[in-house]
Amino acid sequence: MIGLDKRYVWAVLPFIGFAIGHFLDKKETERMTLFRDKSALYARPAGSEGKPPSW
Repeated sequence: MIGLDKRYVWAVLPFIGFAIGHFLDKKETERMTLFRDKSALYARPAGSEGKPPSW
């Protein structure tokens, strides 16, 4: 297989998994920012429309 030993493939596999997981976690965090300050649980008090967002 392109001159790679199986040991090298198994050594790199966890790093590839970490990179994919990190990418997916970043995308999920990016998606969840759409819901900031829109939840009833974390909503701002009435009358604070002129204030900047909490984040």
